[in-house]
Amino acid sequence: MNLEKEQNVLFELIAIIIGAIVGGILFISFLTYDFKSDASSNVMVESKIKENIQPVAKVELAQAVAEGSASAGKSGEEVYKAVCSMCHQAGILNAPKLGDTQAWASRISQGYETLVQHAIKGIRSMPAKGGNASLSDAEVAGAVLYMTNSSGASFKK
Repeated sequence: MNLEKEQNVLFELIAIIIGAIVGGILFISFLTYDFKSDASSNVMVESKIKENIQPVAKVELAQAVAEGSASAGKSGEEVYKAVCSMCHQAGILNAPKLGDTQAWASRISQGYETLVQHAIKGIRSMPAKGGNASLSDAEVAGAVLYMTNSSGASFKK
């Protein structure tokens, strides 16, 4: 009977020690847990998720021009500023800079129609229509006229 009592006491002692350790861990974790940061971190996580799932780019389709309607389109200077200036302002990929008469001289000597065809179809590093397929041929021709006449030519429209 004495042995049985000692075993019960030992079992109770082990249970108390394990309970004290588990209880201590729970108590310490409760004291150190920051309830406010959890709510704010959830907001931060949600905002980061919304930011991450945003589309990389948005595509806008231009309205088709009705048949027979006369549209003046953009001026040559407007097309130059919107599309061509990206390369022709800085001379990227050997693009002749606007106003550089020496760089444009050999091109101007080819004639206005040839330059317009090169601009529409693309040549060397320059993509067709300067990379903006939505431009009309007339708008591209206007940009060529603006750039060449600003660089030493005297082409007529």
